[in-house]
Amino acid sequence: MARDRASRLEAKPLRLFVAVEVPEEVRSALADAVAPIRERFSKARWVPPQNQHVTMKFLGSTYPRLVEWVTETGADVALDQPSFQTRVEGLGAFPNARRARVLWAGLDDAGERLERLAASLDETLAREFTPEKRGFTPHLTVARFDPPVRLEPLEVRYESEPFEIDRIVLFRSHLRRPAPMYEPLGMYPLHG
Repeated sequence: MARDRASRLEAKPLRLFVAVEVPEEVRSALADAVAPIRERFSKARWVPPQNQHVTMKFLGSTYPRLVEWVTETGADVALDQPSFQTRVEGLGAFPNARRARVLWAGLDDAGERLERLAASLDETLAREFTPEKRGFTPHLTVARFDPPVRLEPLEVRYESEPFEIDRIVLFRSHLRRPAPMYEPLGMYPLHG
């Protein structure tokens, strides 16, 4: 009987994360800007532009029984946060450009609104999900390198026009090759 329940689709954990989306035209322009790097490192794992987002809270493997609570919590957090403007502003690498494992595009967070939103999600979801220990760096992952590569000097520059962040999205990640597919499970508007 227990084996029957475990084999049902709804009994299997879902891979979830909460993110903010970036407009398609910004992601497209970013792809054009990093084309010279892509030519140099064609074997890197390049994130398709449609998959680029700013992860606010990675939940990982989540039991289906928690999805409703995560949904309600995400909606509550969103209502407490005002909408705001940001822009993509520059490129960077984790852990650094000398030994890059990740190429990323940073977001302007001068007012720390993205940081506060991420901290609020982290704190509110801490009952069921491990709080993040690393500092929050708002970014879009552009590429992953294994083994690490030397990107310095990072000569490519990119800065977008400002755009509005007016909601957070709960996504389910379906791991596939060559790239995962992200399915939105809920969209929660930020307060006015």
